[in-house]
Amino acid sequence: MSTINWTQGHTHRSAHWHSENGAPLPKRTVLADDRTKADDAYRQACEGTALLWQGDFHNARQLLQAMGRRIDRKPSRPSTSPSDSFHQHRRSSSHRARVLGKLLVVLDGDYNLALRRAPDLRQACQEAYGPATEPMAVSLRELLGVIGAHQWRLKGVDVPALSARVHPHYGVFAPVRGEYVDLVARAPLPAVARQLPASSTAFDLGTGTGVLAAVLARRGINRVVATDISPRALACARENVHRLGLTDRIEVSGPGLFPEGPERRADLVVCNPPWLPARPTGPIEQGVHDPDSTMLHGFLAGLSAHLRPGGEGWLILSDLAEHLGLRTRRHLLDAVGAAGLRVVGRIDTKPRHPRAKDADDPLHTARSAETTSLWRLVAME
Repeated sequence: MSTINWTQGHTHRSAHWHSENGAPLPKRTVLADDRTKADDAYRQACEGTALLWQGDFHNARQLLQAMGRRIDRKPSRPSTSPSDSFHQHRRSSSHRARVLGKLLVVLDGDYNLALRRAPDLRQACQEAYGPATEPMAVSLRELLGVIGAHQWRLKGVDVPALSARVHPHYGVFAPVRGEYVDLVARAPLPAVARQLPASSTAFDLGTGTGVLAAVLARRGINRVVATDISPRALACARENVHRLGLTDRIEVSGPGLFPEGPERRADLVVCNPPWLPARPTGPIEQGVHDPDSTMLHGFLAGLSAHLRPGGEGWLILSDLAEHLGLRTRRHLLDAVGAAGLRVVGRIDTKPRHPRAKDADDPLHTARSAETTSLWRLVAME
């Protein structure tokens, strides 16, 4: 484990270094407090120096905001294409995360933050990090994300298709974009599932919060197996399945993509993979970014072998990557055909989230043209 070291007064101190984004251990760490000027903090952070905060908690948040404003002052160069806009946006976001991630705080062995006016973070940190074991240095930016995730977990996300709320965990993609849930809620079930509902089986691959598995169960699928590769997602899905009273209908299994075991086939296999073929920079982005579309291709490659006769695979996918020049429609259709599958139907919907209408968003042109589709796939005969 990496250890961050600093000197306070004449005392040498250290703490375990933790970064959910995989940020490297800072090469140099200095102390900062309420007297630290934003310009000095921004300069040192840009140079790679970490600032370990010793002052008031609310002042630390204000300093972080002030550093962010200094990043925003730097004008971006004009983009020449949608793909250029995307990569420029990613570079800017990466730079922002790298610089703002240099403002650090230390949590003690009980996740207590010994700063003036600091909130009680113990429950939020236990939910995100697990049991406390030793003092830990984290970026204030990450810690604010942990606090926000805790609030989302308590409040939950309203899902009209379920007439209930789903409670996301830290690092698990929240179903705030309801259009993909609505597609699964209204697409016609395969005929075999409608004709024999008592024996119908579905797989929900990459279940996340478990929301799509719950929708399928509420629609009458007798048995749903929900999988994910993330231990956090598996724990989150199990909790939501229990909250919704669906433990007798939904089995949460993993880590893995397709379920393992003797019952490897289903009448319906649903997959909502990350929509953009790009490298995620943190746990939350794993629900949106997937390098080389690995999950998409894994779903397509394994689908035929996991369908019962008359079964369907439902691929829920946005065409945002196409508008950004990251993937073509021909590439997607070729991958479908190469996997021994054919398209028997498609249901489209337009995004309803605010960013689709935000003209100041750097990706506005692509977002405003985006369509989310449910592709109905069957095995070639």
